[in-house]
Amino acid sequence: MTLEYLLTSLIVILLPGTGVLYTLAFGLGKGWRASVFAAFGCTLGILPHISASILGLAAVLHTSALAFQIVKYLGVAYLFYMAWCVLREGGALQVSQRDTTVSAAKIVANGFLLNILNPKLSLFFLAFLPQFVPADTPNATSYMLGLAVVFMLLTFVVFVGYGAFASATRRFVISRPPVMLWLKRGFAGAFGALGLRLALSDR
Repeated sequence: MTLEYLLTSLIVILLPGTGVLYTLAFGLGKGWRASVFAAFGCTLGILPHISASILGLAAVLHTSALAFQIVKYLGVAYLFYMAWCVLREGGALQVSQRDTTVSAAKIVANGFLLNILNPKLSLFFLAFLPQFVPADTPNATSYMLGLAVVFMLLTFVVFVGYGAFASATRRFVISRPPVMLWLKRGFAGAFGALGLRLALSDR
């Protein structure tokens, strides 16, 4: 494993996406503990994409337009659903002073679905992981599995950091209703924009 791989992975993970938004929303709305569950769910959602890439299943998405479109639009629908969850009163991502309980299992499951329903992640890992496997590696599959585990660990650590930052600012946010309102709109708009971008994307 090279320093180049670690740095490239960190850059990819740090870029704001659905997982980052999801973790930040729970950090603000429910606190640090909830954001850890959100980070864990999003990290688990990477596992099927990595497995698909290593097993070659991602090639099916790449070659089959129908398979890609089905998974893509399921992901688009789920992103729009998450946007609605942010906006609706008492929703799962409600940024509120009220202590509305959301089960850890539900937080993890929603985070998992957010990432698993993005077909571009499988294609990303199909192109990303093999680049960092040396040509003389005796067991390329095991080596890629090792790279994948490191990527997932980095993802979890970075997302927990995002969640900690969000939860640290929670008291400031919930004491200012106008800030809460604009944050809700911002998160909903961001999820909606990501859904629209996915809907309009090709491969």
